[in-house]
Amino acid sequence: MTYRMNDESIDAQIDQLVADVVAMTDGNDTDEDLVREIIVTALKLIKDKTDRGDIKMMNTALKELRYSFLVFNPHRERKKVAVYGSARTQSDDPNYQMAEEFGRRMAEYHEWMVVTGAGPGIMEAANKGAGTEASFGVNIRLPFENGANEYLSPGKVINFKYFFTRKVQFVKESDGFALFPGGFGTMDEAFELLTLVQTGKSDMHPIVMIDHEDTGYWDAWEGLCNTLIDLGMISPADKNLYLLTHDIDEAIDEIIGFFRVYHSQRYVDGLLVLRLNSDVPDSLITELNDEFTDIITSGSIERVPATKAEIDGDDHVDLPRIAFEFDRHGYGRLRALIDRLNATAS
Repeated sequence: MTYRMNDESIDAQIDQLVADVVAMTDGNDTDEDLVREIIVTALKLIKDKTDRGDIKMMNTALKELRYSFLVFNPHRERKKVAVYGSARTQSDDPNYQMAEEFGRRMAEYHEWMVVTGAGPGIMEAANKGAGTEASFGVNIRLPFENGANEYLSPGKVINFKYFFTRKVQFVKESDGFALFPGGFGTMDEAFELLTLVQTGKSDMHPIVMIDHEDTGYWDAWEGLCNTLIDLGMISPADKNLYLLTHDIDEAIDEIIGFFRVYHSQRYVDGLLVLRLNSDVPDSLITELNDEFTDIITSGSIERVPATKAEIDGDDHVDLPRIAFEFDRHGYGRLRALIDRLNATAS
């Protein structure tokens, strides 16, 4: 059912307005149906007599997201790692120095870009290491912080009023995640990332927890995760979703290595399609079918051609792919399957 105002005159005016704006661009905007729905939603706020405060929140969120898309779009093809950590970490702290070196290696050796919360401390260190050309900052406006750090260019800083829109962009724009020691905010981001991956609300990503060996920060955090396992609140396989390390090289290898063979995923007609950067031998597919029967609901893991939906959207149609009916529950086991795929390139 088409999402409309159900008023012929108003709907016709919306159609004409969208058509006029499309004509001002290239005249061939295939997403005009979604823009039309956004306009309808905005107009329904008036019809619903929505509270002004609610409209202000929605308006601000939409504007923040639109501007963020605008900033990131020119760099869409370049991989990015989000770096989280405390704004209070000083430059003589070994974790600051590790974050700086991590940012430098990711940018200089692997040509990744670095996305931080734009603040001081760990965030500053990662941006400093990566350099301004390879750095983004998604800044949250707070009364006790003084804006973006000095290692960010103004054109790559997005200022957010709301944490929720900032969080959306952190996850949406990043291909990997590195978390250094931090306060409530870092804990929040860590558990949110894991929740999104564990529930399938986000595609699978490499998530690395890094700290200096003398800190004890992530060791204590993992103790809590072990308690959750003991109480049956998470699965032992969920520990596959992250790596805890004190070594920068291991952290970088975890993030870069995640894309050695695995490329991306997509659900099509009940199948989980895994697109691959390189093909894998038939013997491995046989092994995967034997090892991961617990997450295959029916049938088996098989090579497949690009699906019609992927072809219609020109969605990496030239890549080899495998597909199976995934139970959409065992995401820790799915991560183990992806690790097996990537191991073939070692």
